[in-house]
Amino acid sequence: MVINKKTILELVQFDKCDVSGLIELSASVGWDYDKNEIETVLSSGKIFGHKNAEGKIVSSAAIIPYETSLASIGMVIVNKDFRGIGLGKETTKKCIDSVSKDTTIMLIATEEGKPIYEKIGFHTVDCVHKYLCDNYITLSKQLDNSDVIIEEFSGVDINEILKLDEEAFGERRSRFLMNRIKQSEKCLVVKDNNEKIVGFGLSISGPMNLILGPIVAPDFQIASFLIDELSSNHQGKLRIDVPSGNEGFMLTLEKCGFVKASIPPIMVINSVTMPHRNNTLFGIAAQIFG
Repeated sequence: MVINKKTILELVQFDKCDVSGLIELSASVGWDYDKNEIETVLSSGKIFGHKNAEGKIVSSAAIIPYETSLASIGMVIVNKDFRGIGLGKETTKKCIDSVSKDTTIMLIATEEGKPIYEKIGFHTVDCVHKYLCDNYITLSKQLDNSDVIIEEFSGVDINEILKLDEEAFGERRSRFLMNRIKQSEKCLVVKDNNEKIVGFGLSISGPMNLILGPIVAPDFQIASFLIDELSSNHQGKLRIDVPSGNEGFMLTLEKCGFVKASIPPIMVINSVTMPHRNNTLFGIAAQIFG
């Protein structure tokens, strides 16, 4: 029975014609991928998965290759009726095989997916802290922001943002970040007294949450000020995924009404560690993008 079920499945690479089917698959497991998010993934990387004999998408996995030697895997989903026959493992391996063997590949694992990734060869190197907020409490009046200015990004100094992101994230990812800025509800930059950009932050509107990230700043107080500005006037839920080592920032988030939902592991293959980061990344773009 299981063998017959698998023999009628076809492993394919998805394109824009498959967006609605991918949204349906995502919704079936309670994930909040919408049209804009999936189109950003498709324009920044590749999505593979299985279709059944009727053309219905029953699995997916995406890989986002960055510019030199790092890629990120995410959106690993299997329809509940097709679990237990290795589809998640097969799609993940397809992603791995789509980039060179010397590429460090990272992913942020679910509890269910972690054993599968370990069997493939991934190992845990760090974690992120997933925070959710139903009612944001502003802290802007308590923050000393006299030495910086936060304003809407004009598009003029994109290379400065790309450089800040590269140093914070540990890899240059121009194509993805420009796609993400186009998708964003807000893109804010932090300037010092000399008009130099020293930080930035994005907010992304999703069907369940306003996603905050990436957040890059010289310190957690300025990162908190960015969160305040990005969250202002938003009526609804918020989400941010915070890299480990940002305890002061996480305490501020909790004062603002954020609650820690989980601490998923960061796993890598083809490397012992993550690329070097300079401790200015306070919020990742999203788990799929690393």
